[in-house]
Amino acid sequence: MDAYYSSFIYLAVFVPLITGLMLLPMNTSAVNTTRSIALVGFVVPCIVSIWFAFGFYTSSASGEVYQALSSVDLGLEGLLGISLRFGLNGVSMPMFLLAGIVGLASGLYAIATAAHRLNLYLALLLIMLSGLMGTFASTDIFFFYFFHELALIPTFIMIGIWGGQGRRTAAMEMAVYLTLGAMISLVGLIMLYAQAPAIKTFNLIELKKYFQATGGATVLADNTFAMLLFGFGILVSLWPFHSWAPRGYAAAPSSAAMLHAGVLKKFGLYGLIQIAAPLLPIAGSQWIEVLIWLALGNIVVIGFITMAQRDLKLMVGYSSVMHMGYIFLGIATLSVAGMGGAILLMFAHGLSAALMFMLSTSVYRRTHSYDLNEMGGLGQQAPLLAGFFIAATMANIGLPGFANFWGEFTIFIALWNQYPWVVVPAATGVIISAVYGLRAVANIFFGEVSQSLKDYSKEHPITDIRLGERVPAIILLVALLAVGLYPKWMGDKLESALLKDYAKPQAVAPANVHVN
Repeated sequence: MDAYYSSFIYLAVFVPLITGLMLLPMNTSAVNTTRSIALVGFVVPCIVSIWFAFGFYTSSASGEVYQALSSVDLGLEGLLGISLRFGLNGVSMPMFLLAGIVGLASGLYAIATAAHRLNLYLALLLIMLSGLMGTFASTDIFFFYFFHELALIPTFIMIGIWGGQGRRTAAMEMAVYLTLGAMISLVGLIMLYAQAPAIKTFNLIELKKYFQATGGATVLADNTFAMLLFGFGILVSLWPFHSWAPRGYAAAPSSAAMLHAGVLKKFGLYGLIQIAAPLLPIAGSQWIEVLIWLALGNIVVIGFITMAQRDLKLMVGYSSVMHMGYIFLGIATLSVAGMGGAILLMFAHGLSAALMFMLSTSVYRRTHSYDLNEMGGLGQQAPLLAGFFIAATMANIGLPGFANFWGEFTIFIALWNQYPWVVVPAATGVIISAVYGLRAVANIFFGEVSQSLKDYSKEHPITDIRLGERVPAIILLVALLAVGLYPKWMGDKLESALLKDYAKPQAVAPANVHVN
């Protein structure tokens, strides 16, 4: 692709940042101007990501080839090997597209709210989106990490100012866990850089060539992979380092929860798939057993905890943590099918989790409660809300027709081919998801209306979802169906990108690794 085309990637990354900074000094009374500027910041990345995706998935080039490549030398190339490099391949494109779509949906939902200090609220959300677009577009490991930190900081501030009950405790717990995970992963990335003294660069493309040529079966490589696994794992809420996530999402304002749970939490998973596993395949194979057991903890242990929840937003938060287990299992296979299923599920989960968090808040606005026992019969007064919520629940369970199905199905196939015994405990998660999901639907939208809801609705008549809620819901649902009904358009490029990194013998677990 020519330089003109590639330059548009800067718009996707920096327009949200520029518009966010523009909103910071805005007068709080200039609401219409604030919303107009913010709308530009949310729309541009989405349009660019869809445009790039269309060009990428309709081109004849292999998925392993980076497109929209661009680079800016900041004067650190010769000294530290750092340069602002952007590019998209078959692995990063789904995540870049996910960030653009969820960013627009969360932004539209935020614009329609009546949050106090709206200019600051939207500014922080835009800065967060800028970091996300930069994270998945970066082919320089330093900026991959830098943009993640840029996206992370607004989360703490938004929870502290606009969060719900227990926001200070939740923000503090998130800060401790995520700072710890970020520091451990940073050490791992620096160790990775130190193992390539001959090229002295953070350029991921060059590092892949170097490690594939030299191997990397050393004690230092094993320790590096361990640092990346547990550093990224904490950021993704890998069990038992998960407790920050459900409480943090429950306390976070909805738009922040949509972006964090839907997109930002995929940073660690993406780092394992795009960086750690392909650069250190032999070291990664030594940690398969540990990763499988921890991932099953996410699915089974957190699954039962999710079933016990009676608070809707906490249930959605724990559900998000639970489904990370499937993605970790896909990564544990170190295979093309497993990694492909993991990427598909990351894309699908990002959409469905964002949709569930948004609709949970929509339910709260009509019932003034997250308690499932204080609802009932809402489907009669809000049929559109009921329809969207049921669709989001079906996607979360993994019903055919939604993108989640193909991610989970592919992961199960990969597990069956390598570790058949894992399929049975992993499949219990599907049953668990159906139990708590369908129970929530029944408690909220069907049956008798609770007395507390009757009393509340006398003074606050229940209405269906407004336009500001419908449009984001439609955007997310259409994206889920687009991949769910025809996954081939994304799957072919994804497979060809993964073949280069995971179709080689050394990228597969050695025969002497026993996990049963």
